Amino acid sequence: MKRTLYNELKKWKTRLDRKPLLLQGARQVGKTWLMQEFGKNEYKNFVYVNFDKDKRVSSYFDIDISPKHIITSLENKYSTKITPRETLIIFDEVQESSRALNSLKYFYEDMPQYHVIAAGSFLGVTMHGGFPVGKVDRLTLYPLSFYEFLDAIGKKRYLKALINLDFDLARSLSLDYNDLLKIYFYIGGMPKVVASYAQQTVLDEVRIIQDEILEDYKDDFSKHINFANIAKVNMIWESIAIHLSKEKKKFMYKDLKEGARAYAFEDAMNWLFSTRLVYKVSRTIFPKLPLVNFQEREAFKLYVLDIGLLSAKAKVDIKTLLEPNYEIFSDFNGAMTEQFVLQELKSVGETPFYWGREKGAAEIDFILQWQNEVVPIEVKSGIRKKSKSLDFYMTQYRPMHAIRTSLNNYGIVNNLYSIPLYMISSFKEILKM
Repeated sequence: MKRTLYNELKKWKTRLDRKPLLLQGARQVGKTWLMQEFGKNEYKNFVYVNFDKDKRVSSYFDIDISPKHIITSLENKYSTKITPRETLIIFDEVQESSRALNSLKYFYEDMPQYHVIAAGSFLGVTMHGGFPVGKVDRLTLYPLSFYEFLDAIGKKRYLKALINLDFDLARSLSLDYNDLLKIYFYIGGMPKVVASYAQQTVLDEVRIIQDEILEDYKDDFSKHINFANIAKVNMIWESIAIHLSKEKKKFMYKDLKEGARAYAFEDAMNWLFSTRLVYKVSRTIFPKLPLVNFQEREAFKLYVLDIGLLSAKAKVDIKTLLEPNYEIFSDFNGAMTEQFVLQELKSVGETPFYWGREKGAAEIDFILQWQNEVVPIEVKSGIRKKSKSLDFYMTQYRPMHAIRTSLNNYGIVNNLYSIPLYMISSFKEILKM
């Protein structure tokens, strides 16, 4: 299974100003596999330390966190030689040892010739007081994107056409791409789920694994947060599919329970954001640069980390994939399609917002700060081309580039780009043409 982030790891390895690397991401997105695969392929050997499974290793760091002491201890424990630039040192579940996390600072300052990668959950790492600010490089791993999914299930010809921006070939294969999108909407990008489908193509097994992952996440709620917030976290987590199914997808606390207020759920909400199980997309009514300065913190939409898990939470029926139509794209007021686009944008490093007037019906699903401009992205779940909101936005703000993504084929009219859903993660390359 190839991951796009692998190439970023290779770049990190050869950087002259390389620091220890902190690989972050939600649980079960494939961090452990990626680090070990990188160590196996790009180094003579690697040493793998899991602080959750082997509590004894933490004692080495309790005594002394100098790199010299740590390397000697690991060499003795694993009966191997750790050589600068030839051995990759992997610290997994590093949030379980604050001393191990803090040791990254000293690898950077005292022995930068050693290559160290650490991985851990967002929440556990950021809550530690000894976080080595400024002393580590960071990368984030997300669930498999649609492009990565195509590669994983052996659809390399289809992937090549998209990467090469071969619009003519993509147009001729558009029905196939739409069918593959339907499957991806159901399966999503969690590595264990994708691997199961790639090996067996059994959709019933897919849903079993997805349900297990969802249960694992709920178990994490009870293990890692205080008792007072468990019920609140569960309420927010279970409400996301319901909120996204509405015509107006803005999150409303009052829909959690009667009389609910933001201040009462603030800790629970921030906990979910910290785990990266939930993405927050804030609204702005002023699409100006920098967008972050104009966001409205109290007006936002919530999405989950993976469309397949959303499909499982929303109980999308397997029959939807077997029918010849494309109703899955418009199900729940287009929630699945919006979730897909958000996920694809995150996979290429974007932090989107959405635009909407404080009073009125006009709303743009996503807006991005790209280069030195604000780019609106209108998401359509079918083949309809009309969009009053986008027409209003373009008249009002006259963007240099605007995107409508749907089941339609690629095309350009003036500065409006029609980009098929299955190509939306290539939007940067398309706008640069």
